[in-house]
Amino acid sequence: MEIKILGPGCPKCKTLEKLTREVVEQNHIDATVSKVDDIVEIMNYGVMATPALVVNEKVIMKGRVPSAEELRKLLIS
Repeated sequence: MEIKILGPGCPKCKTLEKLTREVVEQNHIDATVSKVDDIVEIMNYGVMATPALVVNEKVIMKGRVPSAEELRKLLIS
């Protein structure tokens, strides 16, 4: 699984990145997590509100930081 956190580096973006890495590690999810902060690349996903979460090139959440439990469910389903 490839996970990307889209965001320019705001506090919410950093929080989502940290939370995602923790959830992946704690739940032994086989995934690569990367951070995308280039605004042109972010816009290529059609995202206008950050942070956004992209899993396998599909935007599954944008504009907010989910709870750890919600994030776990999104990544496991």
